[in-house]
Amino acid sequence: MAEILSRDQISAAVEQAVRELLAAAGLEAGDILVVGCSTSEVQKQMIGSAPNEDIGSCIFRSIQNVIKPLGIYLAAQCCEHLNRALVLEGAAAKLYGYPRVNAVPHMKAGGSFATAAYKGMEDPYLVEAVQAAAGIDIGNTLIGMHLRPVAVPVRISIDRIGSAGLVLARTRPKYVGGARAEYNPNLG
Repeated sequence: MAEILSRDQISAAVEQAVRELLAAAGLEAGDILVVGCSTSEVQKQMIGSAPNEDIGSCIFRSIQNVIKPLGIYLAAQCCEHLNRALVLEGAAAKLYGYPRVNAVPHMKAGGSFATAAYKGMEDPYLVEAVQAAAGIDIGNTLIGMHLRPVAVPVRISIDRIGSAGLVLARTRPKYVGGARAEYNPNLG
């Protein structure tokens, strides 16, 4: 069983996970990284049972520290009480044509991480769905519905943030064609 981590340890682990995923996924400016996070699971509690504002903020800031300078957008997934809607910068929602929905995440409907994202983004929009280029699932939050087809699992040097299991994925273009098709190995 994993130990309970300090905020500094959580931040370092999150930044490491994001950097390793970015290295494997090859994201570019303008791409979307979807992240789902259960702060309860990070603390050795059952998902949804112990939301923690400080941990949610710590994880949000740690992700932004890595991706924002690169021009990569964060899509912060809400919990099932908001139908796993996502908090996204308005500029990204407009760029991709994702319509805004009307809800404001909070601790009991949306979760700590999405609430931190909503408070921390410059122009937060809530959208129902995205097709992200890569994703991080911290604590079994089920982000797969928000990834582009085809999702490819990514293994990195760590597999937990605190007590929460860590699952990462990148996406690649679909292979189309038949037996005579040739594929670009740099895309897959």
